[in-house]
Amino acid sequence: MTVGDRAAHGWNPPAYAELLGVPYAAAVKLAPSELAKRLDIVLDTTQQLMRVVPERHLNWRPPERNRTLRNLGYHVFRLSLAFVDGMDLGEFPESWLLDQAPDDLGDGPAIARYGALVRGRVGGWFEGASPSEFARVIKVYYGPQSGHDLLERTAWHAAQHLRQLYALAERLEIAPPVPMPVDAFERLPLPDALW
Repeated sequence: MTVGDRAAHGWNPPAYAELLGVPYAAAVKLAPSELAKRLDIVLDTTQQLMRVVPERHLNWRPPERNRTLRNLGYHVFRLSLAFVDGMDLGEFPESWLLDQAPDDLGDGPAIARYGALVRGRVGGWFEGASPSEFARVIKVYYGPQSGHDLLERTAWHAAQHLRQLYALAERLEIAPPVPMPVDAFERLPLPDALW
């Protein structure tokens, strides 16, 4: 949104509120260690779900999204890997979130295996991260963010897409191997709307 010569991206609530001249008080964030646990649960659950998606459904595109089911599952893993890449490089371009699943990830088990690699990389990063990492400011495409803010955004972004994947699985009569981990969503700033 722009006002005069000033602009703010809608994914930067404090900047957006400042631009509009309205008060904004962010909710207390979960600790980085708790956000990391929640993200891992979301990634694990996404892996399990994608493993059972029949190949005939992978290129189906729901009317609510301009992403196939295959790309939506891939996106959960890619956006999580993008967090680590952004923390390592100090910047997070929007183009990382536009990546499509490579051709060699042609079935659900292949996407799940990619998810296992991502989980390993993300988990390894958290094992080596010091508390000061989360205070660092990262150049994110929607404005500067602390590592803590970027991690919170990553956790709820992945959780939101997992919610969508479960809704789509139900629509396609795919039985998820595990229940949706709704406890992992508590106190994450998820949008009310599914789409």
